[in-house]
Amino acid sequence: MTILHLPLLFSAVLLLTGCATTLPVDHDRKPSVALAAPESTELGRFFKSEIATHPGKSGVVLVPTGEWGFRSRAGLSNLAEKSIDVQYYIWETDTSGLVLAERLLRAADRGVRVRMLVDHVTTKETDFKFARMDYHPNIEIRLFNPYANRSFRTLEFLFGLERLNHRMHNKAYIVDNAIAVVGGRNIGDNYFGVDAAANFRDLDLTVVGPVVQDVSRSFDQYWNSDFAVPVSAIIEERLSPEEFDAKKKALYRWVDKLEDYPYPIDTTSDAILAKLEEFRDSFIWANAKALYDEPDKPETDEETVADYLIQLGKEKDHEVMIESAYVIPGPEGVERTRRNNERGIRQRLLTNSLATNNVAAAHAGYAKYRRALIKEGLELYELRPDANSVKKNWSLLAGRSTAVLHTKAFVVDGELVAVGSFNLDPRSIALNTEIVILVESDELAVQLLAYMDEGVQPENSYRVILETDVETGIERLVWITEIDGKEVRYYSDPEASTWHRFSSWFMGLLPIEEHL
Repeated sequence: MTILHLPLLFSAVLLLTGCATTLPVDHDRKPSVALAAPESTELGRFFKSEIATHPGKSGVVLVPTGEWGFRSRAGLSNLAEKSIDVQYYIWETDTSGLVLAERLLRAADRGVRVRMLVDHVTTKETDFKFARMDYHPNIEIRLFNPYANRSFRTLEFLFGLERLNHRMHNKAYIVDNAIAVVGGRNIGDNYFGVDAAANFRDLDLTVVGPVVQDVSRSFDQYWNSDFAVPVSAIIEERLSPEEFDAKKKALYRWVDKLEDYPYPIDTTSDAILAKLEEFRDSFIWANAKALYDEPDKPETDEETVADYLIQLGKEKDHEVMIESAYVIPGPEGVERTRRNNERGIRQRLLTNSLATNNVAAAHAGYAKYRRALIKEGLELYELRPDANSVKKNWSLLAGRSTAVLHTKAFVVDGELVAVGSFNLDPRSIALNTEIVILVESDELAVQLLAYMDEGVQPENSYRVILETDVETGIERLVWITEIDGKEVRYYSDPEASTWHRFSSWFMGLLPIEEHL
């Protein structure tokens, strides 16, 4: 580089700095709100009598498998009459992501208003596909806290860390403001058990009744916030009506010709309603509410989801069961564990092992607290990469893939259930926005505990304990599991590749815990 190039480089850096620290403002964005009369739709009428029979209560059912995670979203999209509101951290453009996008387009063709809010952690190709969908007159897509320059994201992130480190982690699929799916799943093959490489053990709740309006109010707040920027303000691709129609029809033809996708896609309304009828009695009616962060969470003094859950933890009497993909408790979390143990409260946690964790930095942040948590009384389990309870729910397409934990669920004292997007890490506590459905129901707690208990069985996870080596007298971690009915012990992170070990070790050297 010659000295003549330095002014150009300096100008580029200044431009990136300016773009990174401020949100795009040169765009036309009209406010809108959720459907006012959900009872005017088929879905609203479907649960009308149950809602009337259980005044003030909401209907809740667990969605524990990837198959039903997909089928619930696709089926409800097929039933939509007035509106679909979707809010996600990740929407992949793999097979499942494209199929569900196609369902949204089909709904929009029927006159359904579709509002799609996605965090801007997407790739260029995903950006373009979102921009193309936005050409539909009944679809509007907004990106949360977007990057201004898609070609220099790393530089922009470095210069604009304070703004761009704030991400929207919420996950919600709301149809006709009458029914919603909320939980841990994003949109993509590995969330629905059809990926060839890795698939998630994950969990959603399908909810009806008053709590749906809570979720819709949350969506409206995000949708109308300054952080929600129309995709058309970010992506410059322009299509003629003819070009858009051609691309839409090409997607329709592609989905119509899918032969190896394992779940039904184009199910008729009558068939979906018949399936809902089967599940009608499965809904548990209880007091429920949606906890959600403000869109400007890092800048506000409002109570956060983390504040509420921490306070909830202080009020427990005898046990707390947790399943969380990412756990970085920090000194404060270790201290809370100690105090709970002194009070005689049983504490159990299932999280990812090094072999199953898909974020090396997150495992590095967790590993440094593992010994302390066990010493303070935590019953600790880590998922096995070959967990049978996860694999049995996958399609044949995913038979050889690795299991990864992605659930975020809590059961307190066998009567209070929390399921949503919240992990036990600094990102969920202070940086990312989150949503959690809180349900007061011992019946739902029993069902969720059965799901959790299955996860900690020896064929699915490792029990991690501290043990003193009789020869050296040194205290060490031990991972205990069963293979072919026989107990097996490991004295270092089981089934972890050399690359996994190196990545976790290296990340552990970096001073980045507050960003994990």
